[in-house]
Amino acid sequence: MKSLLSCTFICTLLAPAIFTAAPARAEGEINIYSLRQPYLINPLLEAFNKSIGIKTNVIYADKGLIERMAAEGANSPADILLAADIGFLTNAVEQGVSQSVDSAVLTANIPAAFRDPKGQWFGLTSRARVIYASKDRVKQDAITYEELADPKWKGKICTRSGQHVYNIALTASMLANIGEAKTREWLAGVRDNLAKKPAGGDRDQAKAIFAGECDIAIGNTYYIAAMTTNEKEPEQKTQADAIKVLFPNVANRGTHMNVSGMVLAKNAPNKANAVKLMEYLSSDEAQKIYAGANNEFPVKSGIAVSPVVASWGQFKQDPVALAEIAKLRKRASELVDEAKFDQGPSS
Repeated sequence: MKSLLSCTFICTLLAPAIFTAAPARAEGEINIYSLRQPYLINPLLEAFNKSIGIKTNVIYADKGLIERMAAEGANSPADILLAADIGFLTNAVEQGVSQSVDSAVLTANIPAAFRDPKGQWFGLTSRARVIYASKDRVKQDAITYEELADPKWKGKICTRSGQHVYNIALTASMLANIGEAKTREWLAGVRDNLAKKPAGGDRDQAKAIFAGECDIAIGNTYYIAAMTTNEKEPEQKTQADAIKVLFPNVANRGTHMNVSGMVLAKNAPNKANAVKLMEYLSSDEAQKIYAGANNEFPVKSGIAVSPVVASWGQFKQDPVALAEIAKLRKRASELVDEAKFDQGPSS
């Protein structure tokens, strides 16, 4: 397992032979497959090692790790999977690579809306799917998701692919709240209001607003927060300073929230240590790191958000449980395709 210590994205291409030949079962270690980026996870693992003293071996990749766990089967060295969306978490369950965890600590620290009723996955942070709006060109300070389909926004909306997991979750939340017929109409309306074909990531949408390509965009809170505090790339701070964050539907049902989270691998060779890490990641110490370093919303109550997140003000959270949202993801994806959303306006 020595090669795991410096593993980066490229390691994903090389590691199968390493793991198949000699899966790690040494005491005092935890093997992590992470779909979350290193800069988000490393501070937490360093704090865990310092606090608990258990070594963590990590493989980072942006896709393919769930499929890899399934292919490795009983020989998989993975103890924990970390992921950045309810879709990845429930996919791990559907692929049969998770196992349930019965932990009083996790139950106490993580609200029921942010964990699987059967203990198959647990949320660690939440993020709001909000509206980025130009400070100069958008005068209103309140908005709803439904309003994105209003013709007044024609040619003024930017977003990433409708099939991206973040937008699929948002569409699934619309299904849960307004039903299929109205969601179908909503997707068509938003599509027709797009300034261009969906592309790029959430930061790209913020940059497009700054460039005048659109007036509003759909994005996650932590992306704009990261831009706001980016000292290494001052141009991102300038772009973010031109944008205000609007939390949709605060006057009625509330803003859609997604999660990053974790699952215990079905064949975890270091199960006891893995559960210790899971419990640590839900602790006050870890939740403060998530809030301060990553600008995410902690799932544990009583933990303060970062100053930049706090500056956006209070908002109301959509109460629909993510477990229910997850059940609607497949239909949401189908509706996105049926609307030809990713083909852009007038498709």
